[in-house]
Amino acid sequence: MSRSRLILSAVLALWACGSCSPGPVEDVRVDPYSRPKRCIREVKRGDLVRYHYNATFTDGKQFDSSYDRGTAFFVKVGDGRQLAGVDKGIVGMCVSERRKITVPPHLAYGSQGAGDTIPADSTLVFDLVLLDIFNMADRVKTQVIKTPQNCTRSVTRTDFVRFHFNGSLLDGTPFDSSYDRSQTQDNLIGDGWLIKGLDEGLLGMCVGEIRNFVIPPFLAFGEKGYGKEIPPHATVVYDILLVDLHNPKDDISVEVREIPEPCTRKSIAGDYVRYHYNGTFLDGAAFDSSYEHNSTYNTYIGLGYVISGMDKGLQGVCMGERRRITMPPHLAYGQEGAGKEIPASAVLVFDIHVIDFHNPKDSVQVDVTFRPEVCNETSQVNDYIQYHYNCTLMDGTLLFTSRDYSVPQDVLLGGDKVIDGLDEGLRGMCVGERRTIVIPPHLGHGEKGAGSVPGSAVLRFELELVSIQKGVPEGYLFVWLDETPGAIFNALDINQDKEVPLEEFSEFIKRQVAEGKGRLKPARDPESVIGDMFKNQDRNGDGRITADELKLKAEEDAEKALHEEL
Repeated sequence: MSRSRLILSAVLALWACGSCSPGPVEDVRVDPYSRPKRCIREVKRGDLVRYHYNATFTDGKQFDSSYDRGTAFFVKVGDGRQLAGVDKGIVGMCVSERRKITVPPHLAYGSQGAGDTIPADSTLVFDLVLLDIFNMADRVKTQVIKTPQNCTRSVTRTDFVRFHFNGSLLDGTPFDSSYDRSQTQDNLIGDGWLIKGLDEGLLGMCVGEIRNFVIPPFLAFGEKGYGKEIPPHATVVYDILLVDLHNPKDDISVEVREIPEPCTRKSIAGDYVRYHYNGTFLDGAAFDSSYEHNSTYNTYIGLGYVISGMDKGLQGVCMGERRRITMPPHLAYGQEGAGKEIPASAVLVFDIHVIDFHNPKDSVQVDVTFRPEVCNETSQVNDYIQYHYNCTLMDGTLLFTSRDYSVPQDVLLGGDKVIDGLDEGLRGMCVGERRTIVIPPHLGHGEKGAGSVPGSAVLRFELELVSIQKGVPEGYLFVWLDETPGAIFNALDINQDKEVPLEEFSEFIKRQVAEGKGRLKPARDPESVIGDMFKNQDRNGDGRITADELKLKAEEDAEKALHEEL
């Protein structure tokens, strides 16, 4: 039966009642044979309802059905637009309730019937299931299901939100879910892209909060519905989990969690920073961690090598500092996201631990922690020294220590045997002096590192100088500490036979050293050094030095310089 006939039936019913004979009149009989355990609302006069029905005579013969038309019946209760008996019998129904309403003739089509379909004085039986109920006075009904413990910010108008949802009709029929698509719903609040009920209901929500919204049709999809899933005049129910929120005007926010004392230097644009991080979304879900890669992330800052929020958030940090940087998507990966891990328009949270940083222009930093009152000589290039050391990363991780060995470490300064920064930092020390030096990677082990030393690592050495053997200038094997003997060949020629063999040469040099008149090149076996000196003077290689062959190194250098000038 068409809706127009049902509307007409109300008029007929009223006319039929007017012609009824006096006496007791049978009332509507209601049989609620299936009622939900939970009924949050019952139909009352003035409500608008949607329901499906099968209409039969008392013998079971069907004369009408909304199921056959594929469209539920929609009507306002009490305004005379449906049979008086149905209007009366539907009052008190719950959504999803099923009931049979038996309507006597005087509350149906009376003694006139309805055309060829419904004979006069017919009792009618309507089998109804209530799908929806609302009132024009309704507003969005909100129930908070879960509230996060810490809520520092809630949704306001003009905010951009990302949320997951399950959407259903009032009878529980699902129509959509973001979980099925594995993708959040992303919208700007207050710009009209969302239905009015959601635009209103999302206000005040915190990230991680779950709310249930019941939204009447006039604040949802209205009298047209939406596609095949949402019929006209449908109340919709949303279970919402707020995943993310930001405002297009947001800047990064920085929360300093731990800062070392003292902090003698803070990072600036152009510095190279090594740091560990844990990356999460606002709801706490992790997407990446340098700890899982077992490697710091290393980058220049302020030069555009990393996302803008990180570029900005890493400036002004101290070595060893821990901070949390929260960055809106327009300062992170934007509307495109990054791969499968970072969705579009995601706010990112980075918990940062700064291991170290340096600038390519940095030199060795020296801090003298102890210096003896008496200091007669200091270490210089070509000196042979012994020293103790502890080598650590800037976070205190111990890499090497000379205390693991029975003797101190030794080195010839300037001999290219240790990293440049250490060689430089060991110069100018007194025996017994202690100092701490900080070495940038370009004066350490560089971008590649070495063994347990990570690439681009700033190193910290604690040094103590144990001993110094003064050296000789580069290219020299022996130097005079006093005046050079005037008749040196005669001094060498101990037996005065006009020839100096290795034995005489060695005896003479050793005596000069013993008497403090001369110094051999350190860090080598003295016999080997003296042997090389002898070979340099024995120019014809016959095993003996003559007066004509003997020339001091200074004289050779002078002749060489004169030759180059000529």
